Amino acid sequence: MLANFFIDRPIFAWVIALVILLSGGLALRSLPVTSYPAVAPPALAVSVVYPGASAQVVEETAVALIEQELNGIEHLLYMESSSELGQGSITLTFEAGTNLDVASVETQNRVKRAEARLPEDVRRLGIGVTKSARNYLMFVALISPDKSRDNVALGSYAAANVLENVRRVAGVGEAILFGTEYSMRIWLKPERLQAYNLAPSDIARAIRAQNTQLATGELGQLPSVTGQQLNAIIVSRGRLSTVQEFGNVIVRANPDGSTVRVKDVARVELGAQDYSVAARLDSQPASAIAIRLAPSANALQTAKAVKAKMQELSKNFPKGVDWVVPYDTSQFVEISITEVLKTLAEAMVLVFLVMYLFMENLRATLIPSIVVPVALVGTSVGLYAIGYSINTLTLFAMALAIGIVVDDAIVVVENVERIMREDDLPPRAATRKAMGQIINAIIAITLV
Repeated sequence: MLANFFIDRPIFAWVIALVILLSGGLALRSLPVTSYPAVAPPALAVSVVYPGASAQVVEETAVALIEQELNGIEHLLYMESSSELGQGSITLTFEAGTNLDVASVETQNRVKRAEARLPEDVRRLGIGVTKSARNYLMFVALISPDKSRDNVALGSYAAANVLENVRRVAGVGEAILFGTEYSMRIWLKPERLQAYNLAPSDIARAIRAQNTQLATGELGQLPSVTGQQLNAIIVSRGRLSTVQEFGNVIVRANPDGSTVRVKDVARVELGAQDYSVAARLDSQPASAIAIRLAPSANALQTAKAVKAKMQELSKNFPKGVDWVVPYDTSQFVEISITEVLKTLAEAMVLVFLVMYLFMENLRATLIPSIVVPVALVGTSVGLYAIGYSINTLTLFAMALAIGIVVDDAIVVVENVERIMREDDLPPRAATRKAMGQIINAIIAITLV
């Protein structure tokens, strides 16, 4: 009988218990920590940016074409899309258990097939495919305590120096900038365009043609003449950077030698890239970064890692720039987990006290009490194997299960104590006899 096998080999039984504790501890370090289990099916988000286009144009020229290619992806349940001014998004929902890494590759391949039919601006800005939780984990905001910087200045600094660093933090699935960068704004004057017989596309074409970086070659490159000893890279100034340079872009050259420049038909200024987005914190200008959790990531560790990264980056912040975390759901996760752990500890103490009260034997009480940590820590191996997370529901289930866990040990110890007292047998013989009597009951209790 299996019970006699372990009765005769107590050291082996201890080794198995220690292995369970060790493997459970290792699994515990890898389990994701969340507030509640992920019950929603896995999903991917496809984002499209089309500056200046209306919601209808975005839908008809970009989103609809991508949707046609995405139809038929393996394990896809349904898709939903939305379009607004200048951007659109498609959410793909897959069957439960679908590997998002494989689904992401398939989605990107199908998006690539649709790119040839998309507008040039959409292809130039790129189409993003992200996998992340739908809810926001936290918001990180850049502010100017001395009010020396406005929304655009804060947003431009966040985009250039903070956003990419946050995206590289382990556990971050997506980081979205709620703000805007600096951009060269060309405000066209309709009456001037009409006077010069020009269209907005003429202005855009001229700026695109003259604001470019060209590979201009090298002087003295092989094959060279005999005796050639010097060579030099030819560097030309192609990218425009100031208001004056953009204003001097030539739109049209007339036969008489005169030219029409951008400044003749438009007002040029350094402004915001997008005026439809603005963040404020306590009525003060701010730029916020919204962070979503990656699938199966640890919410608490990710939030701590983001804060540590921001603390590191803040050492190089310019004067007048600071950061705060106005919204952080990891605090509620931590509080809920702490409360459940407290309940778990209280349940273990109560079980110990109740067993000591009824058995009136410290040694007999300690034996069932040892079962509790071994069973609870070992449970993390099962959680890891089936893909569960540490959350308020799984911890609450552990708290409820403590009483059931110790039932087997209590039944065995109580029966052994009774046989030792009534039959005057030594512990090992009493244990053999006790297990022979109650083995079926132990199996029934475990199954129930």
